[in-house]
Amino acid sequence: MNAREAQVERNTLETQVTVSINLDGTGVAKLASGVPFLDHMLEQIARHGLIDISVQAYGDLHIDAHHTVEDIGITLGQAVAKAIGDKKGITRYGHAYVPLDEALSRVVIDFSGRPGLFYNVVFPKGMVGSFDVDLFREFFQGFVNHAQLSLHIDNLKGANSHHIAETIFKALGRALRMAVTVDSRMAGMMPSTKGVL
Repeated sequence: MNAREAQVERNTLETQVTVSINLDGTGVAKLASGVPFLDHMLEQIARHGLIDISVQAYGDLHIDAHHTVEDIGITLGQAVAKAIGDKKGITRYGHAYVPLDEALSRVVIDFSGRPGLFYNVVFPKGMVGSFDVDLFREFFQGFVNHAQLSLHIDNLKGANSHHIAETIFKALGRALRMAVTVDSRMAGMMPSTKGVL
């Protein structure tokens, strides 16, 4: 694999998850999580982040989607951390505002090495189809803990839960794309006065 690609497997008694990622991809998504609405959201990250993402997951969906969604977040975070490596030369910060009809969300990201989720989202409905929107927080918490980054997610307006979720994931894709971009002016330098992230 190239320096900015990674594959991670996570196997527990509840789930078996494999995630492959290419930070310098073209937005190709190969998704089989067993949770269709999550696949739809992950496709937004890939397409709008120009990141190739492959997810294969088998979970205890006969109980509910909680373990599967959380473990995909964890595994995706591990894959991003592995693919980005020592972070030398990256832009480090990324941000995006994304609208979808009446909905508008802002996502800001910092590859700080310090996990932090700051999640300000209120969904008008608790379910989108058969998907419980409470699980998004679990997904993002697992992601930030293992990608070792700070993630601010703010839904600024919206009346439709599907639209709100989609603006968040599209904005995450755009913010990731900005943050992981290699800055030629950094010439392999660490984007921190501490010298380490």
